[in-house]
Amino acid sequence: MHKDNQAEARRKARVRRSIRARAYGKPRLSVHRTSKQIYAQIIDDEKGATLVAASSLEKDQRAALKTGADVEAAKAIGKLIAQRAAEKGIKDVVFDRGAFVYHGRVKALADGAREGGLNF
Repeated sequence: MHKDNQAEARRKARVRRSIRARAYGKPRLSVHRTSKQIYAQIIDDEKGATLVAASSLEKDQRAALKTGADVEAAKAIGKLIAQRAAEKGIKDVVFDRGAFVYHGRVKALADGAREGGLNF
């Protein structure tokens, strides 16, 4: 494994370890971003199942957004995941940024989810 991949894996494991310590049975809002898209999903770790998912690759999002790789797209995906979570009766989650810094698109997605009604 390349040393950059090892560092990323360590960061991700460190974040997940701290999330599990303070989750208290809440589902986890996991964020993944690439250079062109952003993805979010709410995961129940006890069952190992994805409860809700949203991404900038969805057809209606691709039509509405200029690109999937900017702050506006991340905020829209955050609002969408919050709306879908509310439909399933999910209000409280823990935020999992993975190995990504809480800045820019990751922060915009979190702010959009909070505006949509999720608590974390």
